[in-house]
Amino acid sequence: QVQLGESGGGLVQAGGSLRLSCAASGRNFRTYSKACWFRQAPGKERESVAAISWSGISTYYADSVKGRFSISRDNAKNTWYLQMNSLKPEDTAVYYCAVDLASSSWPPSSRGMDYWGKGTLVTVSS
Repeated sequence: QVQLGESGGGLVQAGGSLRLSCAASGRNFRTYSKACWFRQAPGKERESVAAISWSGISTYYADSVKGRFSISRDNAKNTWYLQMNSLKPEDTAVYYCAVDLASSSWPPSSRGMDYWGKGTLVTVSS
């Protein structure tokens, strides 16, 4: 089993920044195909936000966050990050980290994830 735990959410004013972290643990966690961030706003479906491959060579960003968000990873720490800059009220959501252990398909799909964190709330005030 693999456990994922997010941290770093909170309340921020529009234009501000937050950095989310996702720490993975578990006996069988070694490598992965892609480490991902999703979000779900009230009344909306969960959507993919960003993803990064194990090597770091491949990344994905939703159009709505391109140029503002940046995903990175530290494989030695089994941790990946989401740096969120120039936040907007429409970025308000519960942010989930997830991992796809083996699939080579891009962009990430929520159906393709093997493990999920419990989520961390990001609230952006106007």
